[in-house]
Amino acid sequence: MNRKHRPQQAPAPEVPAISAQAEPEPGVPAGPAVAAAGGDLAAAGGASSEPQPEQDGDALRRLEQEATDWKERCLRAAAELDNFKKRAARERTETWARAQADLIARTLDALDDLGRIAALDPAQTTSQALHEGAGLVERKLQKALEGVGLERVDPAGQPFDPNLHEAVMTMPASSPEAHHTVGSVFQPGYRLNGTLVRPARVAVLTWTEPAGEAVN
Repeated sequence: MNRKHRPQQAPAPEVPAISAQAEPEPGVPAGPAVAAAGGDLAAAGGASSEPQPEQDGDALRRLEQEATDWKERCLRAAAELDNFKKRAARERTETWARAQADLIARTLDALDDLGRIAALDPAQTTSQALHEGAGLVERKLQKALEGVGLERVDPAGQPFDPNLHEAVMTMPASSPEAHHTVGSVFQPGYRLNGTLVRPARVAVLTWTEPAGEAVN
């Protein structure tokens, strides 16, 4: 039995697979998909690009204007502070001058009386009249100074206070109760509106236990 021989067919040629990411050959125009991908990449690159020179210039000009404004403010503040210091010093000087003028005005009457006493003829004036005139001037001057807040400190018989009194000597006390008190005043002190102007110069009494007495 004769076998029929079937003719053998040649194998089909292999077709290489085309990759989606294959680069186009030189000289071959890119397809629509490739062009779209290129446009997306360009857009992404533009979004991350640095600011334009015009924007940098606007920001720089804005900062320079702010710096100029702050400089002007600082200069105005310094000028206002300097004017305030000058005005305060001027007002302080004027206030002190007015206070001195008021004090002098209060003492002018006593000064006039003292001048009239000094102009008296000693041959025609008795010592009694001079004594009374001097006492009148003293009382008038004292009243004028009290009007501006002057207070006389005359601590005779009071406890010694080193904040108000100046001890110039000590004297024996006659009893223990008189210990450390003011025995006599050599010169009165003065306070002006509560502030010590001059301390009173005083003698302080001190008690000493007599010799021979029993100590309890």
